[in-house]
Amino acid sequence: MRRLYFRPVPSLTALFAVMLALLIGLGVWQIQRLHWKLALIHTVHDHMTGPALSLRQALAMGIARAQYHRVALVGHFENSKEVYVYTVTAEQPVYHVLTPLIVEGEGGRAIMVDRGYIPLALKNPSTRFAGELKGTVRIVGIWRHSYRPGLFTPAPEVKSREWFVRDAQGIARADGVKLVAPVLLEADATPNPGGWPKGGQTIVHFHNDHLGYAITWFALALGLLGVYVLYHLNQGRLEWRD
Repeated sequence: MRRLYFRPVPSLTALFAVMLALLIGLGVWQIQRLHWKLALIHTVHDHMTGPALSLRQALAMGIARAQYHRVALVGHFENSKEVYVYTVTAEQPVYHVLTPLIVEGEGGRAIMVDRGYIPLALKNPSTRFAGELKGTVRIVGIWRHSYRPGLFTPAPEVKSREWFVRDAQGIARADGVKLVAPVLLEADATPNPGGWPKGGQTIVHFHNDHLGYAITWFALALGLLGVYVLYHLNQGRLEWRD
């Protein structure tokens, strides 16, 4: 009867075992990350399509947990304190109009609302007068965290009210506005009078390459196993004998 004889090289086998365990471990970790990412995408979708929360409900959840929830606010815009955040889209450069909404019942404190974008030529409010909402309004939008300037973010041009990052805290501080919370509310796609600003600009895009990474790690593990076996075959340390 033919039997398989295997005489592994001890040092090589020890190294092989460590490397194989590492590659398999990385593959398993990416599978776990895949399931986490799919659950995150599902949760965000549920938040963005569910009933709108009140401000009190959002604050009770906590800023982080309320991320991507729809939230409804009632108050009035401080249009004289709107700022313009320069952004380059796939089509053209635009401004996002950020305006503090003085929230009803919050003692004069505000939530910073990203009302949507306008073309650069419409920066002057007089060119879109109808869209400068006055009086008490109800706004529904997506609850988002505020952003911070990065190392290479240009400094704001305060006189022309131009900013380069949606830094709710920085914008509020520059205008002497007190915030209810350091967040942004990205207005939904409800049309504004005159058509500007255009809301509904929340972009949700999660990179989900974890399955590809997992396949890569498992393929490397399989390749390493193949090299290990071939080496021992070529050295006569793995063979069938009668």
